[in-house]
Amino acid sequence: MKKMSTSNVLIVGLKGLGCEIAKNVVLAGVKSVTLYDPSPVAISDLSSQFFLHQEDVGKPRAKVSAPRLAELNQYVPVSVLDQELTPEVIATFKCVVVTDLPQQQKLEISEAARQHNVCFISTETRGLFGYAFNDFGSEFLVIDPTGEEPLSGMVASIDQGQEGIVTSLDETRHGLEDGQFVTFSEVQGMTELNECEPRKVKVLGPYSFSIGDTTSLSAHKRGGLFKQVKMPVTQNFKSFKEALETPEFFFSDFAKFDRPAQLHVGFQALHAFAAANDGRMPRVGNDEDANEVIRLANEINDAWSQKTELDDKLLKQLAYQATGDLSPMVAVFGGLVAQEVLKACTGKFTPINNFMYFDALECLPVDFEPSEADLKPEGSRYDGQVAVFGRAFQEKLANYRGFLVGSGAIGCEMLKNWAMMGIASGENGVIHVTDMDTIEKSNLNRQFLFRPADVGQL
Repeated sequence: MKKMSTSNVLIVGLKGLGCEIAKNVVLAGVKSVTLYDPSPVAISDLSSQFFLHQEDVGKPRAKVSAPRLAELNQYVPVSVLDQELTPEVIATFKCVVVTDLPQQQKLEISEAARQHNVCFISTETRGLFGYAFNDFGSEFLVIDPTGEEPLSGMVASIDQGQEGIVTSLDETRHGLEDGQFVTFSEVQGMTELNECEPRKVKVLGPYSFSIGDTTSLSAHKRGGLFKQVKMPVTQNFKSFKEALETPEFFFSDFAKFDRPAQLHVGFQALHAFAAANDGRMPRVGNDEDANEVIRLANEINDAWSQKTELDDKLLKQLAYQATGDLSPMVAVFGGLVAQEVLKACTGKFTPINNFMYFDALECLPVDFEPSEADLKPEGSRYDGQVAVFGRAFQEKLANYRGFLVGSGAIGCEMLKNWAMMGIASGENGVIHVTDMDTIEKSNLNRQFLFRPADVGQL
């Protein structure tokens, strides 16, 4: 918490994903959060940005969102950046998160962040697809890779030999892993080990491990305790520019082992398409635009040093959904990236190194082949969702009837997502909620629908 309280965070892009990240970071309690997004609110932003209202259309996103985010935590100042994103401005932050910018601007910000030792995170969601990327510099120190309590146990014997074999008392599993470190106390006989410098562990079995040469130490008589010592780990991150060419992937689903490399090429193809079309992403369900994305993807793949086999069907789905904006996907990546921000600020827990790609194509109905007309935007707040599932599906959601038991932290998130998706918004739709617990002050740091005035109420 001490490190978090000295960390300033900049979030670039205040559509749904940027707002979700900002919400989580503000609730967690960093020193300050600064927002940058001078773009005007569009009606389609309301599909996933829960702090925007219909009357905000046309106003700057960041200025509209800032006061509503500030209500979440009175101890975290939330401000709007009115300057350009120059290297000097970026250097004043501990972490910069970029969510909604052209690829070239992301590269410029990432280079400036790396030069000034500022942690850089890039993330996007496109319909049922998304990615997160971290560059925390060439020597980022992780002070506690797991966050778990240090292991400890009682010692039965310590061998006086080259390997220095330690055996646990009463065949109790020690739980250690190769490469971890331990120190000792209350050892009788081999007293040199008491409060010694941490010694590296080599696991020999569930009840024994080696600590290296003990031949020069006194003979062990009896007893003793071992305790794991958490040792800092230095991680080396590639720059965003370097990682685009030579990526490494964090796999979230081993059943889709071939997907990350394909999506890596696909997302670059989307940005190449946008750069060639004045920033416009492919039209939903449009075969002409989708075929152009596939052509660009093949060009990028042919020039890539790590060529991969591309699936045209997958790339076509990515192109079709490029303008899709789904509140549940935004919630998933908003939570994930907010955790990475806290890792960058504290050095606690192991961050994602390089890229993580994720898709949820299983959400599409079987044999789902909607027409371009069914996916076409009509100036509705649900256009981002219609672009993925079609208008007929949206009408079904509007007349959904649901019953939610519990409106705690998860319940609040569920209600928020349901509301953003338009569930039960039709004439025949209704949501019933029950939760007989009273709101406590401790709830305020994780349930964003509650305010201090609500404490004590049901």
